[in-house]
Amino acid sequence: MKFVQFTYSNNPNEIRVGHLDGDNVIDLNKAVPTLPRTLLEILRNKEMKQIFRLCECVTDAAKLPVSSVNLKAPITGMDKVLCIGLNYKDHCEEQKLTPPEVPMIFSKFASTVVGPSDSVRLRVDVTDKVDWEVELVVVIGKPASNVKAKNAFEYIFGYTVAQDISARDWQKTKNGGQFLLGKSMDTFCPIGPCITTSDEITDPQKLEIKCSVNGVLKQSSCTDQLVHKIPDVIERLSSVMTLLPGDIILTGTPGGVGMYRSPPEYLKPGDLVESTIQDIGTLLVKVEKF
Repeated sequence: MKFVQFTYSNNPNEIRVGHLDGDNVIDLNKAVPTLPRTLLEILRNKEMKQIFRLCECVTDAAKLPVSSVNLKAPITGMDKVLCIGLNYKDHCEEQKLTPPEVPMIFSKFASTVVGPSDSVRLRVDVTDKVDWEVELVVVIGKPASNVKAKNAFEYIFGYTVAQDISARDWQKTKNGGQFLLGKSMDTFCPIGPCITTSDEITDPQKLEIKCSVNGVLKQSSCTDQLVHKIPDVIERLSSVMTLLPGDIILTGTPGGVGMYRSPPEYLKPGDLVESTIQDIGTLLVKVEKF
């Protein structure tokens, strides 16, 4: 199943939960009027197996074309947005770096999360070195504490696509070497278009992953390039903190980012970033001036 959050054009402030059925979206809030209005609330209140069964309540009256709604970020309001740095072999190679022996963890604020109907907005008076980074995202489905790698997949609700948008000057030099400000500017974590549930992804570590800017391919790789695999990352994180339903983990980006191209390339207002991961979908994001 592919879960989404969306709004109707005549009521843009009311988030609704649905799932994709080809070119249609099923309005689950219409099919089940007692259902919470956000996916995060559903995850907090229902077991994952119950959520998978929601689609059995679908009626034709709850089905409408995807083109008639505004897709939003498929999950928002999460407690944590966690990210793994230098986690693709080809990304390490383009920087001439040895892959880290343990996962390099940093975070973004949850307020940076936006969706397909939104835009990445650049503060052009603050930075002119904003980069793209397509990433596979893990969505946690139930509380996870002290989870062993062999059991880690039991705690995953599904997967989505993200752009870990990064102001490289703030990431590298303008904040004492700390990543936070360069990673957490407003709108710097677009995700979507959907969350594909874990039962539909045979092996999340064998998926094609690509990013194009204005139709020009910039990143093309496979998640088999991951240095630290998803179960190991979950074991490490859950050994020091409890991962909560709705928390997301950005698992790293492959080679081909703008900073390490020759010459370096950066995003500018008017650009269109297209990010695709096999079996999940394509996230289209416009870039605008703040």
